[in-house]
Amino acid sequence: MLRGGPVAALSHDRRHAIPWGDKFSEADSDAMGIRKIIIVGGGTAGWMTAAALSRLTSSTSVSITVVESEAIGTVGVGEATIPPFVDFNRLLGLDERELLAAVQGTFKLGIHFVNWENQGASYFHPFGNYGYEIDGFDFHHLWIKRRMAGDERPLHAFSPETMAAMNRKFAKTDANQREDLPPINYAYHLDAGAYAQYLRKFAEGRGVKRQEGRIADVHLHGESGFVRSVQLESGDEIAGDLFVDCSGFRGLLIEQALESGYEEWTHWLPCDRAVALPSAGDGTVLPYTRATAHKAGWQWRVPLQKRNGNGHVYCSSFMEADEATDILLANVDGEVQADPNHLRFVTGRRKKFWNKNVVALGLAAGFMEPLESTSIHLINTGINKLIALLSLDGITPQQEQAFNRLTTKEYERIRDFLILHYHATKRDDSEFWNYCRTMSIPDSLQEKMDLFRLNGQIFREDDELFTSTSWVAVMLGQGVTPSGYNPMAAGLGGSELDKEVKGIEDSIKYLVAQMPTHDQFLRQYCPAV
Repeated sequence: MLRGGPVAALSHDRRHAIPWGDKFSEADSDAMGIRKIIIVGGGTAGWMTAAALSRLTSSTSVSITVVESEAIGTVGVGEATIPPFVDFNRLLGLDERELLAAVQGTFKLGIHFVNWENQGASYFHPFGNYGYEIDGFDFHHLWIKRRMAGDERPLHAFSPETMAAMNRKFAKTDANQREDLPPINYAYHLDAGAYAQYLRKFAEGRGVKRQEGRIADVHLHGESGFVRSVQLESGDEIAGDLFVDCSGFRGLLIEQALESGYEEWTHWLPCDRAVALPSAGDGTVLPYTRATAHKAGWQWRVPLQKRNGNGHVYCSSFMEADEATDILLANVDGEVQADPNHLRFVTGRRKKFWNKNVVALGLAAGFMEPLESTSIHLINTGINKLIALLSLDGITPQQEQAFNRLTTKEYERIRDFLILHYHATKRDDSEFWNYCRTMSIPDSLQEKMDLFRLNGQIFREDDELFTSTSWVAVMLGQGVTPSGYNPMAAGLGGSELDKEVKGIEDSIKYLVAQMPTHDQFLRQYCPAV
């Protein structure tokens, strides 16, 4: 269970009890449904939520208040995102150029993994697809078939994102006039603190109020256990109907007040510490994140326009903090710009993300290490589900159950994908990697690995986040090799298929050749303020 501070004292006031699902008369001050939304905590999660919900302030009688304290710091070393985040900002109506200039933003085409299968080995996990579907089959099945027949071309030759990244190039291709040129899928690297400030300005411009102060107490309704109000150290009390807990690891409302419970996954994802720091840029801004495995964890490098974000995620059972810091400092590109920031975490999730009238988002909901840049994405999808289920008439058990069911599935599928990186390894050079290689894994992940080994099949359920490309990239990159391919693809071949495959490769080569370097594109498109 995550505990980031003293447990808040809880006061119960039975004069304001709200029995679950009851209706009230207009004489009751709590009878108006949801009229006051209180977001506890700012940061990325709080201001993303405020920005997304801000439309309510102009179209309804709902008020939104963000309660945060300047005294509570953030990590602030740079953040990597995935493509759905681009859509989130578009839906808000934000100007991409202006946004990226304000947050030192750069473009991200995928993640370069180093030393994961073995020391010295590397692979690239791209956004987008390998080739395109041919006669109903994912391209990787045709690639496996041709590979077994002697075709030496690597799979990444058919990924425009990988080829652009390898050449340190980037361009937005949504305006291409040639139909044979594949689109470039991308996300961003950004300064998360600057992004929160940017969204704060946006949200306040749309009517969201901000209240400075630290929360000293949480008041609950006596019968229902709903949160009635939060009380600041100043003595001010802020009442609300719906509370969004964005208080980080502390889980001030969802855990300390409502005791929702926490499900740990450290037996599968044993890293529980990180040391982070910024460093000066080295003159070239790479269009991808780099994740380098070390003896008891891994190191991230997130390139911003003027600096790099760096961190070393490690397992305290196999490595001391001083050694982890030394490894990070020995492998940082550019001059270190701040003292190391040491972090503790427990990988896992809340047993309830929505409990009574509290919805937890961000670190208050759970922690998934940033190996695949899912932190901001989980905030995004949590907001999406909240908006989809929101009713201003009040809160029902059905809303809570749906939100919790869907979010649990989402966390578990991301969990499995992260475990794959640790378990699918040949490394035997440290106790940490021996543990990861031999540990038991969830049945859901074992099934995915077995199916892929059988015939290259990637079986995805519903709307899970990671695509076939993602699973194929990590499986192959870490030595999970299929013994065959879908037998229905056996009949595909001949000169027409040869021509089509060659056309894909040539289109990608042409596209990448026309691109400017990533640095050139940034200077022209969105130079940092």
